Amino acid sequence: MYIFKKLTLVIFFLILSNNLSFASQNVRFADIDLIIQNSEIGKKTLSKIEKINKSNIEKITNFQKQLKDRENEIKIKKNIISEEEFKKEVENLKNQLAEFNKKKDLMVKEFSDLKNDELKALFAKINPIIQNYMKENSIEILMNSKNIFIGNIKADLTQLLINEINSKVEN
Repeated sequence: MYIFKKLTLVIFFLILSNNLSFASQNVRFADIDLIIQNSEIGKKTLSKIEKINKSNIEKITNFQKQLKDRENEIKIKKNIISEEEFKKEVENLKNQLAEFNKKKDLMVKEFSDLKNDELKALFAKINPIIQNYMKENSIEILMNSKNIFIGNIKADLTQLLINEINSKVEN
């Protein structure tokens, strides 16, 4: 009798879990990186970020060149000037190098913050459009295609979302 009750309970849970597994959800996927790279607003945002990055790299490169030139000048003067004067020059160069490293670290942090802010603003603009598209088309879950191993090409909404964003976002 005990085995019969246990078997009945197991069968009951199997039937119950089987019914739950037949739930249907409308799941689609899209390549978010491709949407950002190919939508008009995404292109503008990425262009702005890249422009600032190039400017920062140019500033860093110029300052590095100045420090390298200064170092070469000191090396040339080494045998000409007194040892005390040479030590002053080297100490001055070390201070300039330390200042450069501080500026560079600050510039990298500011750029990272700016990049995050720009991307947040971009997502704030496109998220309502994507949400509305999902609502209109009864899509319950939208996944990033990076997390999908394989899927039906009909479930890929990347190009449709790019077109939707381009048509709805004010430039």
